Amino acid sequence: MGLSWQQGPLSGATPGRFLVPDPLPERLLFAEPLRRRMRVRFGGEWIADSETVVLLHEPGRYPVAYFPIEDIDSGSLEPLEAVTEHRDLGRTSWFAVHAGGRTARRGAWQHTGLPGYAGELAGRVAFAWRAMDAFYEEDERIVGHAADAYHRIDIRRTSRHLVVCSGDRQVADTREPVVLYESGFAPRWYVPRTGIDESALTPVEGQTFCPYKGLASYYDIDEAKGAAWSYREAWPEVGRVRDLLSFEPDKVTVFLDGTVLKLEPGQQVTPHGIDRELTADEIAPGRPR
Repeated sequence: MGLSWQQGPLSGATPGRFLVPDPLPERLLFAEPLRRRMRVRFGGEWIADSETVVLLHEPGRYPVAYFPIEDIDSGSLEPLEAVTEHRDLGRTSWFAVHAGGRTARRGAWQHTGLPGYAGELAGRVAFAWRAMDAFYEEDERIVGHAADAYHRIDIRRTSRHLVVCSGDRQVADTREPVVLYESGFAPRWYVPRTGIDESALTPVEGQTFCPYKGLASYYDIDEAKGAAWSYREAWPEVGRVRDLLSFEPDKVTVFLDGTVLKLEPGQQVTPHGIDRELTADEIAPGRPR
């Protein structure tokens, strides 16, 4: 998303190109100040609080927040013997994170063999997102991954004819879909439930969350696993798609004005599994819990 994910300009899968005479390196990493206060909570305690976080954009990965080590609670990090090698940033040392009687082994890391051109990350530590209880910008929880400042969503209503089929079965038919344009993605078409045969949908247990849209619920359609999804309680900023459904064009057949939609190159989302059992209330914007 944004700069480095899906079809972003640093992803390696972009449909566009930089208009320069010489080819760019195969991989480009980009680091920049976040310019937002970010905090980390673990074991019921605040273990990091910084206004000088650096965000690293790396091809094919969500943005990663790096905290100055002086802004991290000194007793929360235990150095481990584990050392790995990052293909661009060199030797990486790992920490166990301790707080509130809990431990997340390999819950944080630091690049300790940085090349000279990557000095922005010197003396900084990143936390494993899913190993921590929560991340916040000011007093509002950020879910899924660090938010990308280059990520944008626009939603437009349309009168185009959208039909969804699973084999010979018609699952959806509408002339009032909503199209959602999201940085790095092809357009996503959302269908009101009034245009859907809901008997074709089998709800899937577990949800994922997106820092831009909220909690996503999934549905199987016949043998097609996770072929549709819905943000049943979408964030207010994307409220126009709340409780509408979108369909994966590589799992079911989606017709737009009679043309079959195909999954575009670079659009396959890399899943990281069902997220912790959060509720819409738990991650709603508001004060920390």
